[in-house]
Amino acid sequence: MTDRLTTAMISQAAERLRPVVRRTALEPNQRLSDLLGGQVLLKREDAQVCRSYKVRGAFNLIASLTEEQRQRGVVCASAGNHGQGVAFACARLGISGRVYVPSTTPRQKRERIAALGGDRVEVVVVGGSYDEASTAAHADSEHTGAIYVHPFDDVRTMAGQGTVGLEILAQSGEAPHTVVVPVGGGGLISGIAVWLREHSPSTRIVGAEPAGAASMRAALDHGGPLALPELDSFVDGAAVGRVGSATFPLVKDLVDEVVAVDEGAVCTEMLDLYQTDGIIAEPAGALAGAAARELVSAEGPLVCVVSGGNNDVSRYGEVLERSLVHIGLRHYFLVTFPQRPGALRHFLDEVLGEGEDIIAFEYVKKNNRDTGPALVGIELERASDLDSLLVRMKASPLTVERVPPGSPLFTFLL
Repeated sequence: MTDRLTTAMISQAAERLRPVVRRTALEPNQRLSDLLGGQVLLKREDAQVCRSYKVRGAFNLIASLTEEQRQRGVVCASAGNHGQGVAFACARLGISGRVYVPSTTPRQKRERIAALGGDRVEVVVVGGSYDEASTAAHADSEHTGAIYVHPFDDVRTMAGQGTVGLEILAQSGEAPHTVVVPVGGGGLISGIAVWLREHSPSTRIVGAEPAGAASMRAALDHGGPLALPELDSFVDGAAVGRVGSATFPLVKDLVDEVVAVDEGAVCTEMLDLYQTDGIIAEPAGALAGAAARELVSAEGPLVCVVSGGNNDVSRYGEVLERSLVHIGLRHYFLVTFPQRPGALRHFLDEVLGEGEDIIAFEYVKKNNRDTGPALVGIELERASDLDSLLVRMKASPLTVERVPPGSPLFTFLL
């Protein structure tokens, strides 16, 4: 088996997957088209089997194993979607497997892995990040002899995921000017890039990764894969601390640009996908659309890959919070109130303006007789109203300190 992915491998994967996976829709999106002033299409992998493109790579790898390897069983690490693909393949092919997931994996994804795998698959929760789960899964493979099914850094996985690119070109009326692809470890964008560079070399390929887990951008700047010192796991489907050794050179050689997308922008796109388009996308599934919104315009057809739709409904409170902060409608302040009658009334009457509402209020220290510092959250009708609010705060006799989104204090609010 070659170490470098080829279009022949992707074609073979497409034949292997044809009876198993869905040929998901490539459909126009009016909202993004209007926003960018050109045609934008969504590749709907959220409607795939297991509601994610990950099943393509997992099934292709497992289906290509020898009979002796199948008898040994398989093991993998996953943030959720890859594990569902592995579970689906195990149940379909009659192979035993274990799926290691970090504790940050949403319950909805853990339950789906168990349901898809049935009595063929065991779900093991370990560590607080994908990389910790991966270490445990590798140790399992070495100890038991089970075949490790990598979620991105294996040409068989990448070939299966690359069939997304094959379908995009087959379904397009004309070659896309730009294709925006979410990036975690790099398997999906590597597979798509290999196919597009041979069959549509003029298409611009843009990778979109979460700002809190920008491991591909770090690798490109460094000249090779390296571990991120810190990782924000919110975009769990793309929160990978170190990109693949096989995926990195393909991204470096074939991808035009990799951009980091603020998690708040991802949340805003998630909400718009849901409320306007009726699409339930997980954070990673909204990465490409969020990145596309930052483009000046859509020159020719622009395709965004909606990579997954396995979102836990219990997370929507945090999604809404992050979105409102990102678009400038929600702000937090530390306000020191003098401990005398009327202090809070002054704040309500003289500082807050019309349409400005307190959505959070909590004293953070209550043992001072003279003052009472409080954390105050304020929601605005328009982002442009912030300047006048800050002017009134400055003119007030109260001591007010803004808590900016980048502040360490802000992490306690989300």
